[in-house]
Amino acid sequence: MEKRLTVALVAHDAMKHDLAEWVAWNWEKLLAHRLICTGTTGRIVADTLMERRGKGGANTRFDITMLKSGPLGGDQQLGAMIANNEIDVLIFFWDPMSAQPHDVDVKALLRLATLYNVPTAINRSTADFIISSTLMAHEDYKPVIKDYTSYIERIVK
Repeated sequence: MEKRLTVALVAHDAMKHDLAEWVAWNWEKLLAHRLICTGTTGRIVADTLMERRGKGGANTRFDITMLKSGPLGGDQQLGAMIANNEIDVLIFFWDPMSAQPHDVDVKALLRLATLYNVPTAINRSTADFIISSTLMAHEDYKPVIKDYTSYIERIVK
């Protein structure tokens, strides 16, 4: 039995076309998982999957949840889901060439993904490695989450 993960898909504006191509290439693998997307990225992913689904058979279904646009709080919604252990994989096609008005939100999102040890791709090559890993579907893999109890319980002297 294949494992069903929750995969978050995010792309900056200049990278949405690249993410759509990646989704079109990997659509069959993605259909096995629950997808969470921010704003416009979600509409692009849904349109791409609908197009591919039409070519693959009308009975093919997909599970996609769309959050708010990143600058309007979608990055923070996604960060909350990561903090609540609701995201298994983060695919974030990040634009390294343009400053983003919500860079601080992006940094916080990537910080949480690191803190909670969520496998994260910030480019297409890494996304290809993650989606093609046997850990995506066939093995009972649980990332190790560092215990921050001592940090939380510290006494400020």
